[in-house]
Amino acid sequence: MNINELVKNITPEVYENLRGAVETGKWPDGASLTQEQKDNSLQLVMAYQSKVLKSTEHFSVGADGNIVNRNKNELKNQFKPANPSGQSPLQPSEQPGIARFTHDDI
Repeated sequence: MNINELVKNITPEVYENLRGAVETGKWPDGASLTQEQKDNSLQLVMAYQSKVLKSTEHFSVGADGNIVNRNKNELKNQFKPANPSGQSPLQPSEQPGIARFTHDDI
């Protein structure tokens, strides 16, 4: 079985497990990955991102096989809240927050 066939047969759940294992160096049960497992799992994660997800996320593998790298302005625009009404965005002091405290609050 070649890598393309293998990637086509990976389920999203298996991909998430492989990605988590590559990120942490451990399988979900806590067992450490060997160097060969790390290498193979990383290769599969990168191939899945490229071929199946066609990811456009920063520092992921894009559909062309290259690392997606965005500049600061592109990242700011990606995370900027949408403003469909055309109204001016809220100022930081007007934005709803979970809680705001001053230094003297107890």
